[in-house]
Amino acid sequence: MRTDTGQVFRLEDYRPSDYAIVETDLTFRLDPERTRVTATLTVERREGAAKDAPLVLDGDGLALDELLVGGKPAVKGSHEATPDSLTIRRLPKADRFEITIVTIIAPAANKALMGLYLSNGVYCTQCEAEGFRRITYYLDRPDVLSTYRVRIEAKEKEAPLLLSNGNPVENGRLGDGWHYAVWHDPFPKPSYLFALVAGDLGGIHDAFVTASGRKVKLGIYVEHGKEPLAAYAMDALKRSMRWDEERFGREYDLDVFNIVAVSDFNMGAMENKGLNVFNDKYVLADPETATDMDYANIEAIIAHEYFHNWTGNRITCRDWFQLCLKEGLTVYRDHEFSADQRSRAVKRIAEVRTLKAHQFPEDQGPLAHPVRPRRYREINNFYTATVYEKGSEVVRMIHTLLGAKDFRAGMDLYFERHDGQAVTIEDFLACFEEASGKDLSQFALWYHQAGTPNVTVSTSYDARAKEYTLEIEQSVPPTPSESRKRLMHIPLAFGLVGPNGQDMEYDSAEGAAVENGVIHLRKRRHTVLFKGVSARPVISLNRGFSAPITLALEMRPKDRLFLARHDSDLFSRWQALNTLFTEALIEASTRIRGGKTPNFEAALLGYPAEIAADENLEAAYRALALTLPAEADIAREIGNNIDPDAIGAAREALREAIAGEAQAVFAKVYDALQDDGPFSPDAASAGRRALRNVLLEYLSAAAQDPALAARQFEEAKSMTERAAALNVLAHQFPGSGAAEKALAAFEQRYHDNPLVLDKWFIVQATIPGDRTVDLVRRLMAHPAFSITNPNRVRSLVGGFASSNQTGFHRADGEGYRLLAETILRVEAHNPQVAARLAIAFRSWRSLEKNRQEQARAALSEIARQPELSRDLRDIVERTLA
Repeated sequence: MRTDTGQVFRLEDYRPSDYAIVETDLTFRLDPERTRVTATLTVERREGAAKDAPLVLDGDGLALDELLVGGKPAVKGSHEATPDSLTIRRLPKADRFEITIVTIIAPAANKALMGLYLSNGVYCTQCEAEGFRRITYYLDRPDVLSTYRVRIEAKEKEAPLLLSNGNPVENGRLGDGWHYAVWHDPFPKPSYLFALVAGDLGGIHDAFVTASGRKVKLGIYVEHGKEPLAAYAMDALKRSMRWDEERFGREYDLDVFNIVAVSDFNMGAMENKGLNVFNDKYVLADPETATDMDYANIEAIIAHEYFHNWTGNRITCRDWFQLCLKEGLTVYRDHEFSADQRSRAVKRIAEVRTLKAHQFPEDQGPLAHPVRPRRYREINNFYTATVYEKGSEVVRMIHTLLGAKDFRAGMDLYFERHDGQAVTIEDFLACFEEASGKDLSQFALWYHQAGTPNVTVSTSYDARAKEYTLEIEQSVPPTPSESRKRLMHIPLAFGLVGPNGQDMEYDSAEGAAVENGVIHLRKRRHTVLFKGVSARPVISLNRGFSAPITLALEMRPKDRLFLARHDSDLFSRWQALNTLFTEALIEASTRIRGGKTPNFEAALLGYPAEIAADENLEAAYRALALTLPAEADIAREIGNNIDPDAIGAAREALREAIAGEAQAVFAKVYDALQDDGPFSPDAASAGRRALRNVLLEYLSAAAQDPALAARQFEEAKSMTERAAALNVLAHQFPGSGAAEKALAAFEQRYHDNPLVLDKWFIVQATIPGDRTVDLVRRLMAHPAFSITNPNRVRSLVGGFASSNQTGFHRADGEGYRLLAETILRVEAHNPQVAARLAIAFRSWRSLEKNRQEQARAALSEIARQPELSRDLRDIVERTLA
């Protein structure tokens, strides 16, 4: 484990390395305790580098066993090896030479799951961001691109499967029960994309014929007996490959494409060139064990990692400050894929809900940073919602600004110009400027400036002059290390909705650039005057969430309800209703804190029945529209002095009020949605199940009786139905006989399936109320829980801290203490997971005073520990600052 060095890396300090590694030849002699790694590197001195410049290679906990320079043993005194670096000073005079490095590593002892590790008998690597330096000394940075030839030797009985990047070259037996395989990747790549997997795994196989007629062999490898569970992942892979050809003109380039699913993995998945390694959570699925959300996640993540082949692998980032160039861009691509595969409106709503739940709090708290950070202490802590989700939104805005034709031209130019290179945000934007002829210099602030812009809007209508006026102002609040902000270029998609519910025509618009249904904000204040508006419209603003902003728009509740019923933009219809729910919940929580009973407008309570029964709307859309804002969403809107108990009570009160008003309609729709046919994961079927499950929550609340949920649990034909019923029983009727019976039955049925038991853990971890802290402590002693497995920790403790507002924020601080204790336990072997758990503390300053002090005390206890890892100390110190 690396402890904190205090070093801060700055974008302005970037300089190329003095040397490049153009060819990398690796030989692995695999052994759990003593794996021998021989790396022969073909090194070139870069133009301009001094002839006497030393070659300084990165390491992390390594011990040098042997060193050859130019084919000869290194001369004593010519080099210095420490666990974290290898410096070679006496180098050949030629500008191109070879060095050979031998290291000995212990995969079985590697519990950090970075570098080469052994998990459940399978050797596996994870090298992003800086894991390769745990395997051998290397120029472990993304701008050093090399071809790789990899030879893997292992005992055939223990590891019959030997995989690495690229194409298979040869394989054979060595004697004494050993065998080998050789792989060659002809496409230069940085070391973070290196991968090796060796073990005894089963697999499914298929093939894909590219647009140019090349046949690519496809393989997905899983634990023996789980091969049928990989079928949907294979289908998603083939659809991803075809979509990328059709949408972006990107064809796959190797002869094989392999995916391996492992159970111990720090991330969701990893895009290593030609050999993607996945957390098995995002590969394995069947109706009995996977929910519709699991299927959707598998589809999206398979696509995301495959799309990295071009946006991340063939074109990579020059340095880690450019991380959004591969991640944000690829998230945008996988979002578009899912929108085309399923429902564009439903997908967009889901994206925005995720953005607001995870990225907005990041922008508003101590961990705020630009989409392209300018400095970092630990790069692992910048795999954030800002880099991924906001990074995707920035690419989406480029599409909005340029239009589909110029956006595609810019992407084509990017692929053509930078294939095989490590590039920057400036390189990316330059392609769009050249393709479109537009200046994106002000827009580039979305990459360089932290914070969520605030846009305030007021409206007026002059019936006599037939003029409609918008007064718009933008501001960006200060964030850590950035007190003064520059004005952004904000594209606001809009529509003027007339009395008949249709978008209105107008003669002209003055005062701001209005193009193709988009208002372009570039100044602090804009007055937009629409002339020739025949009747008072209702403004539909930021349609499709065209810009990731907070919007304060003066609007009467009846106008919002009008938009919720009639707006032609389905996202804006959802947003209007969600805003009404949010405002009602904020008012209700205020009344509850004041000892008063909440009351809700009759019009708001009546509308959900209309939505549920409206068969002109997709079932999945109706499910999202009927889902109340989460407690964390309400807390974010309140902003400060937050009382999670009051928010939780307000949400429960509104749910019960809606349920009571709409019970008859909800029951009718619920019964009509029962599906007696075979299970299908298609979008329409999943949408019907989603709507039925939302209605189950309301109906159970209306009846104050667990009978309906218990019946659905007993009769469920899919995990989607069963898990939803279990959630209702555990959350609405905790401790009841029906809830305890269902929890016990679920555990018994799936006791030997860790991924399904994760659902059982998280259902209990998110039971509202102050008793759940003690329940989580008990569950941590359950035989199925393992503190060393990231999935188990994320489901139980992570689920509790991130998704249980009343439990985690228990007034006596016990929830905070539980998380702090767990963080320190996990940190002892896996700093990355520990640091990510600590992010749950990021909004502690927004709580009411008592909870603030309790959270501060827990964070301070972590900070006081000696020799914290760099990962964890970075998060804790920034959160406390």
